[in-house]
Amino acid sequence: MKYGQKNSNIRKTFFLFTIFLIVIIGIGWVFSRIYASPNIFVFAVFFSVLMSFISYWWSDKIVLKISKAVPLKKENNPEIYHIVEKLSSDAGLPMPRIYLINEPAMNAFATGRNAKHAVVAVTRGLLEKLDSSEIEGVLSHELSHIGNRDMLVSTVVVVLVGFVALLSNFFLRSMFWGGMNRDDKDRGQLGGIMMLIGIGLAVLSPIAVTLIQLAISRNREFLADASGALLTRYPEGLAKALEKISHDKMPLKVANKATNHLWIASPVKTKIAGWFMTHPPVEERIKRLRKMDI
Repeated sequence: MKYGQKNSNIRKTFFLFTIFLIVIIGIGWVFSRIYASPNIFVFAVFFSVLMSFISYWWSDKIVLKISKAVPLKKENNPEIYHIVEKLSSDAGLPMPRIYLINEPAMNAFATGRNAKHAVVAVTRGLLEKLDSSEIEGVLSHELSHIGNRDMLVSTVVVVLVGFVALLSNFFLRSMFWGGMNRDDKDRGQLGGIMMLIGIGLAVLSPIAVTLIQLAISRNREFLADASGALLTRYPEGLAKALEKISHDKMPLKVANKATNHLWIASPVKTKIAGWFMTHPPVEERIKRLRKMDI
């Protein structure tokens, strides 16, 4: 089984880094003018470069920490190791590390900057509530993310989106709590314009980065579904797993908006459709799987 997404995902990764650098440096420049402090701009440049470096090298460790995932020992669950070993061999991929999330909800994700540093994480509920063919379907989906080389993009997004939101929130709070420089207040119209630009950047930046996150996430789920079904030669296993996961009412406590797009099915329930969905509708995914002729 061949995967041809390497160059595309390298471009996506550098695109995300570029957007992140522009957003943070832009916010820093505006607020350095508002507060009449060039140190803010210097900090923004340093911060954006540092966070890009951290997100590339350590984003997978950050995601695993956020998700409270721990290594799954082979002796504790040899069946899951056998399934992952077989699927990895069939896909021509190195054996990923396997992590367990001690939650009763059913879900899973893959992370890591490349196939050699890949991790597959599954919840306790998924292992307890799905049968072997359904677990195999879920794992084939996650291994397809590894094979399609879109893990780095998805994992980096978690860190970048989270820090853009935090930084924007910090600037907004500082403005409304009197952090604006007195000289800018006395400048009248110019000070007011800069303040409006600052508020606009602080509000719109996390929304723009999140929309990029969502667009990337939706497309990759359809691709991983199809690749996973081809890997197992049994689309129904993944289709049944998605049905069960979507009907599961157990909350996934470790999930949040920053990591939502990583999971095989959205653990953060929302009534907002369209652009703000991190995953395609489960019904559409199941429909496509059951139409596959393998």
